[in-house]
Amino acid sequence: MAKRPFMICRSLVIIVLLAQSAALFSSSAATMVYADETAEMRQKAIQFLQVTQAADGSWTNSDAVGITGLVTTALLQSGRPVEDPMVQKALKYLVGQQQPTGGIHAAASRHQNYETCIAMLALAEANRDGRYAKALQQAEAFLRGLQWDEGEGVETSDGAYGGAGYDSKQRPDMSNTQFLLEALRKSGVAADDPAMQKALVFVSRAQNLESPHNQLPWAGKVNDGGFIYTPAKGGESKAGTTDNGGHSSYGSMTYAGLKSMIYAGLKADDPRVVAATEWIRQHYTLEENPGMGQQGLFYYYQTFARTMSLVAPEEFKDASGKSHAWKTELTARLRSLQQANGSWINPADRWYEGDPNLVTAYCLIALHNCE
Repeated sequence: MAKRPFMICRSLVIIVLLAQSAALFSSSAATMVYADETAEMRQKAIQFLQVTQAADGSWTNSDAVGITGLVTTALLQSGRPVEDPMVQKALKYLVGQQQPTGGIHAAASRHQNYETCIAMLALAEANRDGRYAKALQQAEAFLRGLQWDEGEGVETSDGAYGGAGYDSKQRPDMSNTQFLLEALRKSGVAADDPAMQKALVFVSRAQNLESPHNQLPWAGKVNDGGFIYTPAKGGESKAGTTDNGGHSSYGSMTYAGLKSMIYAGLKADDPRVVAATEWIRQHYTLEENPGMGQQGLFYYYQTFARTMSLVAPEEFKDASGKSHAWKTELTARLRSLQQANGSWINPADRWYEGDPNLVTAYCLIALHNCE
């Protein structure tokens, strides 16, 4: 009779161990299914892009340097090697677009900053043996020359200071500035570099947060920590204005702003980072681009993924306290939206999201950041 308590305890231990083993097996099996489904999504998308690549190595048209750069980056991040024939053609096309100025863009382009930044991301991704180091160095010098600063006669108090526009003549905005920071960082430029710190001045002023870093007239009218499109020339938000004359914050630019501040060296406890993170907690969703509905949805997804990989590598807790396995959630959302031919496309065709080459590149980049 004295052995019975021992036997019961041993039985309970065995049951617990069996339950833990089953849970581990279930988790492992789920991970394998998830990986298989992601690989299938990626492969279908790559097959689509193989079909749509032009003979000169570009996608969409022969002047679409930006789209080709994004697709090339997406392919490399999806496991295609530099030696892959499709990638080789694309890289040859991009290098062939480099101008005597160092910029990488179509000769008559009005998107010189944007195209150069995107091309640099692709070349930096492919530069594992240094073969594109010279091209990247020349492109970096070109970007520094485009940045709105003292060289353009812009005062430090101007809302345009530190930002980047589509080219040297168009006002700077958050989208182009985030790509500038992304390209410089990917090329090895340190967070404390003057170009990065000047960009941080611009980014801080694009945030709806009245602070020592943003004293522009509209800074405190919304004051929710989110971001707008540009603080230049009185400010503008693609999400419109508020009744008191403020500029409404919206999703894609808030994620872009938060990512940019981190690239420029701000830490998690900086009030600007805290405020932006709180805005994201309040507006966490994958159903839309917050503040813009379905417009710019896939741009939002790739920016969301890039930012979340910095802020919350595994899970993110929203304002209600709900924890989100954002990688799983985003992958499932993209799976539900993928077309039968492997592409993605946005019926709300704004900002070129009616182009399946562009949108498919966005989605592959988002999936890469979900790994």
